[in-house]
Amino acid sequence: MASKTPEGSLTSSSNTISVNTLADQVSSTLSLADPTNKKTSEQGESGKSSTCRPSTSSDISDESTCSSFSSSVNKPHKANDVRWEAIQAVRTKHGGLGLNHFRLLKRLGCGDIGTVHLAELNGTRCYFAMKVMDKTALASRKKLLRAQTEREILQCLDHPFLPTLYSHFETEKFSCLVMEFCPGGDLHTLRQRQPGKRFTEQAAKFYVAEVLLAMEYLHMLGIIYRDLKPENVLVRDDGHVMLSDFDLSLRCTVSLSIVRSSTNLSGSEGLSKSSVSCSQQPACIQQPSCISMAPTSCFGPRFFSKSKKDKKPKTDNGNHQVTPLPELVAEPTSARSMSFVGTHEYLAPEIIKGEGHGSAVDWWTFGIFLYELLFGKTPFKGSGNRATLFNVVGQPLRFPDSPVVSFAARDLIRSLLVKEPQHRLAYKRGATEIKQHPFFEGVNWALVRCASPPEIPKPVEIEPVNCTSPAVPATASTSVRSDQSNYLEFDFF
Repeated sequence: MASKTPEGSLTSSSNTISVNTLADQVSSTLSLADPTNKKTSEQGESGKSSTCRPSTSSDISDESTCSSFSSSVNKPHKANDVRWEAIQAVRTKHGGLGLNHFRLLKRLGCGDIGTVHLAELNGTRCYFAMKVMDKTALASRKKLLRAQTEREILQCLDHPFLPTLYSHFETEKFSCLVMEFCPGGDLHTLRQRQPGKRFTEQAAKFYVAEVLLAMEYLHMLGIIYRDLKPENVLVRDDGHVMLSDFDLSLRCTVSLSIVRSSTNLSGSEGLSKSSVSCSQQPACIQQPSCISMAPTSCFGPRFFSKSKKDKKPKTDNGNHQVTPLPELVAEPTSARSMSFVGTHEYLAPEIIKGEGHGSAVDWWTFGIFLYELLFGKTPFKGSGNRATLFNVVGQPLRFPDSPVVSFAARDLIRSLLVKEPQHRLAYKRGATEIKQHPFFEGVNWALVRCASPPEIPKPVEIEPVNCTSPAVPATASTSVRSDQSNYLEFDFF
């Protein structure tokens, strides 16, 4: 039974395994292709809380909460990042880090609680994305808790497809987050530049595979994202993606369990609406590409061949028997929130109806996300916001005649966009169910990081700035989000 903590987080039954330990293991799996990546942090204890609790201090600094996560030592995916060394050098020399150590070069974007700027660390060629939030404006709009939640989530993250928080500091007026800069823009802008303003199915598969791994990691940490859309998926300089914006995320505690596989190991060609019949097999680490156009699949039947060479393993009594592969379930299914937050076209039906929602809303938005990448539009968009909400709740899913996409892609979208969350794909077993869907046949999940991206962004030319102490920019309190008319936030309680 979920219960509400004083900090506003939702908790379920106590953990049987350390969620942070498990999430670290899953995150480290993606580091196999990086021989220089060596993890040095200690794993969490069994039964340890899966989330970093909000700080009780009103004087927030970058060491106030989850301080063990604020250095490269405990973020192995960024262990060799020169930006860590540059920031540490400034801290050592000046005894701390502040706004005066950066040059704000230009505004990158504006969100609901702050403005993001491209910033250069003085005396270096290290560039960051700095989110600047006006503390007075946050307090007057009752957004302080949201800002604090986002900071604490960022401090706890270490994943190749999630942002790195290098530092957090405050001035008398502003709260600043120093994060990773993605020069490739966002997927919404990139989609607009594609022929027909849509991605090919192979390109869409690449992007959604990386997003899926990021969301799997978040759910293992007890974080429900709640704001997936192309605008929040940023493109790094190497063409891989990174989720951004966690101010709408819900933090809860997640329980882990290992269950026997419910899928058919021998394989099946049938697809159902809310479940899949193919299973995930060991990764083909010898394949040069994680996502291959060839029919050979990392989930392929060669691991369970019916030939004489590949007979099923024998048990001690001589009988042929295949033991189902165990599956890890780390989905925060017990979490419940009554918050009415998100973007109209991406809102799940249970949010609109005010029934309370949990982690299944992320899988609904994942289906909308895939649909938009493939078709260049969202499936339930109406003539206005009210019409859109009506369509989400009351209209069936329809696919346009053009472009033509595979049956597997349409089946995955159809399985995710089930209006009843309890019947939605991934409701019980999370990302594991989605990864086993035939749409992802050929994806080597352990080596997604080393796959060739569909597009490499052009190098960003950054013009030099004369001023070394730039004026603090206008913040979200005086700016308007580009999609503000499609942005909702309302709490029932």
